[in-house]
Amino acid sequence: MFLNLEFKDEGTIIDTHCHLDDERYFDDLDELLKYSFNNGIEKIIIPGADIKDLPRACEIAHSYENVFFAAGVHPYELKSYDEEILRAYLKDEKCVAVGECGLDYYRLKDESEKKMQKDCFLAQIQLAKEFKKPIIIHTREANEDTYHILKEHTKELCGGVLHCFNASKLLLGLADDGFYFGIGGVLTFKNAKNLVAILPEIPKEKLLIETDAPYLTPEPFRGRRNEPLLTHFVADKMSELLNLSKDELLRLCLKNSKALFFKGK
Repeated sequence: MFLNLEFKDEGTIIDTHCHLDDERYFDDLDELLKYSFNNGIEKIIIPGADIKDLPRACEIAHSYENVFFAAGVHPYELKSYDEEILRAYLKDEKCVAVGECGLDYYRLKDESEKKMQKDCFLAQIQLAKEFKKPIIIHTREANEDTYHILKEHTKELCGGVLHCFNASKLLLGLADDGFYFGIGGVLTFKNAKNLVAILPEIPKEKLLIETDAPYLTPEPFRGRRNEPLLTHFVADKMSELLNLSKDELLRLCLKNSKALFFKGK
């Protein structure tokens, strides 16, 4: 059951990364979304991770006016990659981005797997160029390769977001190339010293708020399922660290989210 929290008068948020297609939402999705939209969540984007999950993400997006989705394949799911299927979903009117895609070397077994990840990533970069959509980047223990690959293509891309930004100074250099930085529940964790330290260095016009729900639930609810309204706890921490009022911070992030994903809409 979702958390019964009220934030109706505390500003408007677009959750730019929320896996609503996850089975942990099967039992209460409708109630959760209605409650979220009545309490200041303006829009939600469901990122693609696996080809088999795209039908569910697309179905949810078409069932709710303020839910959208992205089509892509996570590096852990690269064996599911099917360009023909991705192309079909990228043509959908509710699809606002390519991804999440990128590089994740955390569980890397050998160099051949690294090459497979790069090939899959590059293929999705090409789709982002072709369909003129922003790209949602997942990167873990692969900062240098991620940076250099993106740097080669930024002039032809329509921008993107470094989802769950990992406090990399190198990746922060992509701010001038149309990239935004997704900040989520990790910011509230006790071991998030690097992210806390680098947050003020991120250009304010490049900040986004996300949950990565059902994962990375912020304090004080860490350990339970994450939900869109818990972005408020991330926003509270961001506004404290940036010396902004919560209202200023939320208006800023809302503007940024629309600039990247909903330009002209």
